[in-house]
Amino acid sequence: MPLTANYPSRRGLLKGAAGGCAALIAAPYLLRHAAAQAWPGGDPFSLGVAAGAPRPDGFVLWTRLAPDPLSNNPATPGGMRGGDVTIGYEIATDPSLHHIVRRGEAIAEQIFAYSVHLDVAGLDPGRPYWYRFTSGDASSRIGRAVTVPQPGSALGRLKLGFVSCSNYEHGYFSAYRHLAEENPDFVLFLGDYIYEYIEERRPTVRRHSDGIEASTLPTYRNRHAQYKLDLDLQSLHAEAPALVTWDDHEVQDDYADKWSKFFDDPSHFLVRRAAAYRAFYEHMPVRPIMSQPEGPLMRIYDRFAFGDLVEISMIDGRQYRSREACYAPPNLESNASCPERNDPGRTMLGFAQEAWLYSNLSRSKAHWNVIAQDVLMAQLGIKQDDGYGFSTDDWDGYPADRSRILKRIHDSRASNPVVIGGDTHAYFANDLRLDFDDPAAPVVATEFVGTSISSYGPPYELIARALPENPHIRFFDSRRRGYVVIDLVPAHMQVDMRVVSDAADPKADISTLKAFAVEGGRPGVVEA
Repeated sequence: MPLTANYPSRRGLLKGAAGGCAALIAAPYLLRHAAAQAWPGGDPFSLGVAAGAPRPDGFVLWTRLAPDPLSNNPATPGGMRGGDVTIGYEIATDPSLHHIVRRGEAIAEQIFAYSVHLDVAGLDPGRPYWYRFTSGDASSRIGRAVTVPQPGSALGRLKLGFVSCSNYEHGYFSAYRHLAEENPDFVLFLGDYIYEYIEERRPTVRRHSDGIEASTLPTYRNRHAQYKLDLDLQSLHAEAPALVTWDDHEVQDDYADKWSKFFDDPSHFLVRRAAAYRAFYEHMPVRPIMSQPEGPLMRIYDRFAFGDLVEISMIDGRQYRSREACYAPPNLESNASCPERNDPGRTMLGFAQEAWLYSNLSRSKAHWNVIAQDVLMAQLGIKQDDGYGFSTDDWDGYPADRSRILKRIHDSRASNPVVIGGDTHAYFANDLRLDFDDPAAPVVATEFVGTSISSYGPPYELIARALPENPHIRFFDSRRRGYVVIDLVPAHMQVDMRVVSDAADPKADISTLKAFAVEGGRPGVVEA
């Protein structure tokens, strides 16, 4: 049975679960108690709610108080001022919140732009809950959270969605709305949740609010706030709990650890990274005990077990990686032009995270093992005058590390390993071989890469022409925007690549571009 089987319908939450605020008499100063606060200047829950970081006995609930969400005054983020604010929360076993099982207070922390990261514990495993926040005359919309089954307990089915690359300027987020309507148990956000830059070369559908590239704490906060104001994104977060990681645009295009895309002075870039990581934390349902940032450092990688069905390792592919090899746009380098690319000492994940991942795989007893990360893992060589060119921003920039990881996946004998990713703004379905240059090498894992929610795709013809030289790539398409849905049972994984009719249309329709399957015990792509 699905994780959420036999529980009340969630569809009603998408139709009017938002709570408004009446314009009451303004208090002369900011009151601190949830029952007393009045909000005459705007909805304090304008950015919505979200749940994440699920465990058998709880999860994290998120919101951020922002009655003036795009305030440009750095002293009053979101229109807030003063110290921490206490707000109320309710958790129930039904969508209408008639059966309350937990009621209490949470702290909106001034130091983190009045965001709330409520780490809830003591609930029953393997079931959905519904929640909302309150403050005086204001109530948030109702959201849904889920506890996972106890480790090792039987779970018959799980429905996941995964998404990446939502450029506000390139289109609307109708794909988020359609994914919410599919009622997934969880959604995996695989990076480029926001875009830091301002589009100056290509057509735009809508504009970033402040008209400048985000590079400071106030500008990153405003960029996140503008995205969170999107009603389709709010609906998805209210409907489905989130597992999150990041890619590059949450900070800067193509950054690697402490190096910017231009190899600027690392000490300067780390100031920017610290601001970006802090704003990311302020807007995501991550565990405060693990992910609260310390300057330019923030742990985002984590592991989630869903009974005996699947373990998901959420990977950080940016913070710990070696500097990009021989980087110069458009970052296609050959072995002749960039011998540094093949240096065995280079790492995408950092050696500590690699060891953590290997430990997860070696200990896992789940039917399926999903590695959720940010970029394309399969090799993609493009013919050039000096040989094959490879991107240095994805795993092709770290081939020795990729070989190590694929060998460890093979040696660990972890059951049914599947890698998922984003970043490319294109769909890929790939066989991950121990040696990509040997078509007879064993397939050790399967990879699915999702297209973008709205960001423009790479040139289709350029990559399509290269597919005969990359036979492990079983499917590719960069012409459509959308998301991926995974339906998982112990013996079978169904993978559906959904596409919207037009990302420039806020009312776009949805359809299925391609469907694939992975059979238990048989790594590799099969058309469904």
